[in-house]
Amino acid sequence: PGRAPGRPADRLVDNAFWAGRHDWRTGTAHGVRTLAGRRPALAIADAAGTTDYADPHTGTTATWEYATWTAPVHRPSVPATEIIAHWNAETPAGTWLQVELKGRYSDGTDTPWYVMGRWTAGDGDGDIRRTSVDGQADGRSSISTDTFALDDESGTLRVVSYQLRLTLYRKPGTRLTPVVYRLGAMASAVPARFTVPTSTPGLARELRVPSYSQDIHKGQYPQYDNGGEAWCSPTSTSMVLDYWGHGPSKAETAWVDPSYTDPQVDNAARYTYDYQYEGCGNWPFNAAYAASHGLSAAVTRLGSLNDIETLVGAGIPVITSQSFLASELTGAGYGTSGHLMAIAGFTADGDVIAHDPASEDDAAVRNVYKRSEFETIWLRTKRHNASGGVSSGTGGVVYVYWPPRPTGTQERALRSFGLL
Repeated sequence: PGRAPGRPADRLVDNAFWAGRHDWRTGTAHGVRTLAGRRPALAIADAAGTTDYADPHTGTTATWEYATWTAPVHRPSVPATEIIAHWNAETPAGTWLQVELKGRYSDGTDTPWYVMGRWTAGDGDGDIRRTSVDGQADGRSSISTDTFALDDESGTLRVVSYQLRLTLYRKPGTRLTPVVYRLGAMASAVPARFTVPTSTPGLARELRVPSYSQDIHKGQYPQYDNGGEAWCSPTSTSMVLDYWGHGPSKAETAWVDPSYTDPQVDNAARYTYDYQYEGCGNWPFNAAYAASHGLSAAVTRLGSLNDIETLVGAGIPVITSQSFLASELTGAGYGTSGHLMAIAGFTADGDVIAHDPASEDDAAVRNVYKRSEFETIWLRTKRHNASGGVSSGTGGVVYVYWPPRPTGTQERALRSFGLL
């Protein structure tokens, strides 16, 4: 059951997800069962078979039992040029999962089954290394880390439907199992654009989001993307996790050097790290990390700052992805080819209250950025880079994390974007 967008601004974006007993029954199951409870989930029952997996990041080959669940065909409300999958799961040590996508082109042919991610929450002995998969293409579309995209988005070819396939893995002969609460994807067709119109301010509110700097972690654990200076995504995720009171426990962060401030940021960097991409910015991996700490999480695109106002107005902070020259964002003092921030609210003038992790310390993280500048750097798909060439922009990508029991107001806001 795909959920179509609920508002005109979202006609470029379609969010679909499967969660709950009814949804799980609509798919094709081989070796999985549905667990009852407040959050009905998929788990391995009796494995459908075994397979060997050669982990490219450990150099070891191991045998795993597996079971699969394939979603029904979903026809998005917008013929798509890009698709990003996401999942909410628990993966105990000795288990992992893989999410795949197969699309149907508008000419009636199909893509191959593309791997959208291999995920485990841990990295201990016997676990695989969580990873994206490079080199996937069929001459008309390809996978770039976490994103399916058509090779020529300016052409007429589109993806008119798709399926997701979930494979759950465990060590043979055990009763271990991944537990999957939600599987979803965002399909979109955002047109190429260098600028966007500035929306009319509609909310003045600030949420009590904690402030964490990535810069204070410089030099820490360089095996994870060269240390803190590259940790904007896990730092933003940590801010929102702690806003909801779902951050890692002291026991979970006990591995971090006790002299380090905000050890939850180091923890998020370690456990969002994509061993193929060699970075902590994999979008669905950050959402999966948040979900592994008890939140619901999705990756999507929004259409304007008014959409963020809707969520902030319901008490839900939003993590945005943007790129810009130093001259394009007044007060930032730096430029970036890609950066995440946690949006905590809006001023009376409609400007954006951004918790920007690229700050010298925690006290400097809260920044106010001009509405027109911020809306452009976040929503555009094309930009001029420092060398005068043209680079891509994210086209409004966000992470949205919310509690497992949202309030009525939060539920209505999330439903309006097809996230619930």
